[in-house]
Amino acid sequence: MKHVKSIGLALLAVCLCACGGCGAAPKEEESGGALRVVTSFYPMYVLTANVTRGVGGVSVRNMAAPEVGCLHDYQLLPGDLRALEKADVLVINGAGMESFLDRVRAQRPGLPVIEACEGIALLADDEEDEGEQHGEHAHDANPHVWVDPRNAAEQARVIARRLGEIDPPRAAAYFANAEAYARRLEALHARMLAALSGLPRRDLFTFHEAFSYFAAAFDLRVAGVIEPEAGTRDLADIADRVRAEKVTALFVEPRYTGSAANIIAAETGARVYTLDPVVSGPPTLTAYEEAMERNLSTLLEALR
Repeated sequence: MKHVKSIGLALLAVCLCACGGCGAAPKEEESGGALRVVTSFYPMYVLTANVTRGVGGVSVRNMAAPEVGCLHDYQLLPGDLRALEKADVLVINGAGMESFLDRVRAQRPGLPVIEACEGIALLADDEEDEGEQHGEHAHDANPHVWVDPRNAAEQARVIARRLGEIDPPRAAAYFANAEAYARRLEALHARMLAALSGLPRRDLFTFHEAFSYFAAAFDLRVAGVIEPEAGTRDLADIADRVRAEKVTALFVEPRYTGSAANIIAAETGARVYTLDPVVSGPPTLTAYEEAMERNLSTLLEALR
């Protein structure tokens, strides 16, 4: 994967949601029960809600506010600390996504933390090491593992396994829910892979580092990532490259205004489409699957 630097300081303000955008806050599932689970951000909430679906005596609350998106530079707020003070377990993505984890462990040294990416091979976050896999706690790893449905399935299994260790009386219910959900996600991946297999174009030009796992899952290629810190000259260079490579589609994310993408599109004739890395959305059990189905429709339109 080649990284392509892009938009300048003048466009920085429109990229503040580039880590997945802003969306509706996941609501709490409260049952007033004995096990209080807090999740770090939206995708972990959706996975955990599926794992605990219908299990009595368990509540699931999401911590980060909806406008946060990804958690790379997130700072804990007083409300977060209050939620964590009452939590029995915290579910996180891991792989460096939750930069505040050291503070959580200092505040609640005995709080069990489930890292959902445990055991999943991580892709490098460095353009020179594309495709290289790192250990579980690598600092230069790309943490967006859940954007591959197969990884999301495995994360659900990890959450269920660890919850079962913490809460043995409900372990069988967690395992059954996780396996049913994981099989749905694996079937979703198979359907999407088959539908995308015949596309003549395989390149993605994106505005965030979230799609490396997604591209690998569906035999696509992230040809360029347009990053928010580059200047106007870089924007012109990107437009030149888009023309030279006959790129026809640029991909932004939900709630991202796409100003840089629109500038490049106006200069080159490429069209702007939306891909969803599922970092915000409604607090529904099928939200992940619905977002991926929309992504499939978008890619079929954009890459034909």
